[in-house]
Amino acid sequence: MDSPTKKIFLDSPEAVRHLVDSFYEKVQQDSLLAPIFTEVAQVDWSKHLPKMYAFWENLLLGNNTYHGHPFRPHLIVNQKHTLTIEHFERWLQLFTQTLSENFEGPMAEQARERATQIALVWNSKLEYLNNDSYMER
Repeated sequence: MDSPTKKIFLDSPEAVRHLVDSFYEKVQQDSLLAPIFTEVAQVDWSKHLPKMYAFWENLLLGNNTYHGHPFRPHLIVNQKHTLTIEHFERWLQLFTQTLSENFEGPMAEQARERATQIALVWNSKLEYLNNDSYMER
């Protein structure tokens, strides 16, 4: 009989890597998101995962490991395949599920809050760009 996974604190680079790896395992198996990552964005996981480690380490641990423009790749993907609220909701659902299954403590809650902010803001930006009515003013 499997024992429940012991939840850990999200307080080290190793824990952040565990979060990112566990989350993207779910993404790669998800019927809505996997095609966006594999077919549209053609993600090279060997390059993408280290960027995501650095991004989340920067947000959660404040170690300034991430240097880049995280929204830009989403703009490029959106030009090829419109990203919708459904995509962001699923992303957030998988992310929070990963957190709940594996982590506890204040940094897990902070990660949940940051992910929610990212999903809301990025969806809002892309929704604005995808709605041509702003061009008619």
